[in-house]
Amino acid sequence: MSRSVRCVPLVAGLLAWSLALTACEGGAGGGSDGASGVGDPYFPKAGNGGYDVSHYGLTLAYDPGGGRLSGSAVVTARATRDLSAFRLDFSGLEVAGVTVEGAAAEFRRDGQELTVRPSDPLSEGETFEVAVRYSGSPLTITDPDGSKEGWLRTEDGVLALGEPVGSMAWFPGNHHPSDKASYDIAVTVPKGLTAVSNGELRGRKAADGGRTTFFWRIAEPMASYLATVAVGDFTVTESTTRDGLPVYVAVDPTQAAASRAVLARLPEVMEWARNNFGPYPFSSAGAIVDRPGDAGYALETQSRPVYPGAPDLPTLVHETAHQWFGDSVTPKSWQDMWLNEGFATYAEWLWAEDEGGATAERTFTGLYDHGVEEYANLWDFPPAKPTSAAHVSDEPVYLRGAMVLHRIRQTVGDDAFYDIVRGWAAAHRHGNADTDAFTAYVEKAAPDADFDDVWADWLYGEGKPELP
Repeated sequence: MSRSVRCVPLVAGLLAWSLALTACEGGAGGGSDGASGVGDPYFPKAGNGGYDVSHYGLTLAYDPGGGRLSGSAVVTARATRDLSAFRLDFSGLEVAGVTVEGAAAEFRRDGQELTVRPSDPLSEGETFEVAVRYSGSPLTITDPDGSKEGWLRTEDGVLALGEPVGSMAWFPGNHHPSDKASYDIAVTVPKGLTAVSNGELRGRKAADGGRTTFFWRIAEPMASYLATVAVGDFTVTESTTRDGLPVYVAVDPTQAAASRAVLARLPEVMEWARNNFGPYPFSSAGAIVDRPGDAGYALETQSRPVYPGAPDLPTLVHETAHQWFGDSVTPKSWQDMWLNEGFATYAEWLWAEDEGGATAERTFTGLYDHGVEEYANLWDFPPAKPTSAAHVSDEPVYLRGAMVLHRIRQTVGDDAFYDIVRGWAAAHRHGNADTDAFTAYVEKAAPDADFDDVWADWLYGEGKPELP
């Protein structure tokens, strides 16, 4: 669910205050303009206030040769207050037209904001559809940490990745993790190419000019940064797990041999994860393996993680664990990133422990004693307080996040710890949660334990904590 942002004019001077207040109240239109941004502490322009999206219907056509994307997006949403106008995050592509409830709407562009003013104001609680037609060459976006996201052109197609805000490069929406929705994604591509996305492949059909349209649907709520489209020459394997879950794996032919052994263990990894974290939260699973260099990182795109080149087993475990932690239980803001990465990193430790490798205790101790030899910034900041947007994916978020979880395990013991992990995943299944909700959940689940030092020193504390 999106967080409704109250329109409070933060300006000085009586005249400026009066003008801002008039704009917030919507003047004669009787409604307000939906806020620009939901107040995320690291990405303040991400998302928008005033509405909650329930569904995206995306119809895309892409020609890798010319690099041109044509698209239409039908966004179904509910107004959370009276609206004379609202905003969508959308960057780069040219907008040909916008309608709201089938009627032409005024629109304007301002940076990443597409402001839409419907012909009739929307009332609080009203469900509405906004349709946007657009085209052009989508952007590749550089994150504050220097990594690339958005629309990443590859040798034979494209790879669309969205963490944290790259999805606004290829479809308009409420691009903040606090607003999750279901998706239907239809992608038309030239003959001989495959289009892969999230969820289940509902069908494919021939299109004009020898092209093919692929129809994908994910019914479970998904944050927009977890949406993906991969177009290319893929070797596709479709199967089912022992309990009937569809598994769709698409691999670039150059990576097929190197990927085969690890991907063959995906059902085993999923079964292990179910035993540890609870029921798998989605109606399909799989993987997309593109070429090394097509992206600089693996990403837990919902139900179908993306790997740049053949993954190793720890990475497969990491991205699979994200289906519970990050994809199903999604952070309310990017400050809560450690709830994604700490859990996925700790899953690697647990897998190694269960497979007869180093115990999680040994991994924890090794990091504590010698971690800075490999990770120089390990103690630079606490996992729940990254210093800036450029650091929300740094080692303290991953490794110190995992260390927080291990300290909880040390505090409560194995049985209570696994009850907490499974209970947390179940309590917030398909929803959003923040760090305060997590600490409150842990304390309620283990009321006789003392977590004061865990929170103060390991989760929020500066520098290297003291061990008891």
